[in-house]
Amino acid sequence: MTVQYIHRVASGSALMSFYLLKRWRGSVYKVVWKDLAVYLLIYYCISFVYRFGLGEQGRENFEKLVLHCARFQAVLPVSFVLGFYVTLVVGRWWETYRCLPWPDNTAILLATHLPGEGVEQVERRSILRYVVLCITLTLAAISPVVKDSLPTFEAMVKRGFLTDEEARMLEKHKADSGQQVAWVPIVWACRAVHRARREGRITTDLGHKSLVDEMLCLRSLCGRLLGYNSHNIPLVYAQVVTLAVYSFFVFSVIGGQFLDTTKNYNSHTVDLYVPFFSILQLVFYVGWLKVAECLLNPFGDDDHDFEFLSMIDRHRRMVEMLSETAASDLPSLAPLAEEESSSVAPSPNTLPANASLTSPPHLASPGGRVMQETTPLIP
Repeated sequence: MTVQYIHRVASGSALMSFYLLKRWRGSVYKVVWKDLAVYLLIYYCISFVYRFGLGEQGRENFEKLVLHCARFQAVLPVSFVLGFYVTLVVGRWWETYRCLPWPDNTAILLATHLPGEGVEQVERRSILRYVVLCITLTLAAISPVVKDSLPTFEAMVKRGFLTDEEARMLEKHKADSGQQVAWVPIVWACRAVHRARREGRITTDLGHKSLVDEMLCLRSLCGRLLGYNSHNIPLVYAQVVTLAVYSFFVFSVIGGQFLDTTKNYNSHTVDLYVPFFSILQLVFYVGWLKVAECLLNPFGDDDHDFEFLSMIDRHRRMVEMLSETAASDLPSLAPLAEEESSSVAPSPNTLPANASLTSPPHLASPGGRVMQETTPLIP
């Protein structure tokens, strides 16, 4: 699930970068170490054969192959293709996050326009339960984690998301339409709001419209999530990027070999046993590709995916709190003690006997002149 680290880097310091680099969960080391291990194993096997297993003619042929691969390795447009792909995937991931539905506004509007106990409280609870059910059905349709936790309508009944009657109605709608039924609870919620307005429990048309608009906006967000799940980035684009990155390192495992320095090959004047720069290239390029792979579908259980189960639990607790009567109670409008003690305007009961409430105050004009207010103060 999502790796939280922002609270550790709230204040900039010289060691902040080192703190980020030492993390393992969700780090670049965790996603590239397998690829790096395979790369180094193949690299050292080829290097060992070149240094100890080939004759003179075989070494010369291998050196020509290394120079040829090194020359054409730079032809592959890895940085351009990979950078554009990652930009597209990160933008899609951010837009997906912005589509996550939150029921808080609906709950606040209900507490405002449908206050009271008795029937009103039952209606608030039912409407908000329908809203959370719409969100849950949407997330169960796109996330394997939520689907494993709530695989059927019966499981949702046991967890308190809906009643037996509602489960039967959803089963019927699903059988009749053959589609997902996340839209049905919003229909129930809108009809319940309309009934409350018709029977006078919602007193204004503006309140009725505000509630319906907010729930339809939430339904629209759920629909966009379903769209992001069913309409992916074209597969051919992901294949091109993946082939470009791994083809680059196929050439690199040969073209990055160190050759005999006594033969004075260009760019082969140093013989090192550890390919430092090739390792850095692999960490950067493969790490970049793995970032895109993790963010391409943020509905699973990777380190960078959204935590839908905890979000559903949070929504249920929030709407349960806001549906209670106490959440819609209005406190008395009284000034704070500090405001009373620092107030410069005296109370009418404390004015001197010779003071007049209707005496006009003298105000300073924008030009600095003193002018007299012609409208008397009304106590």
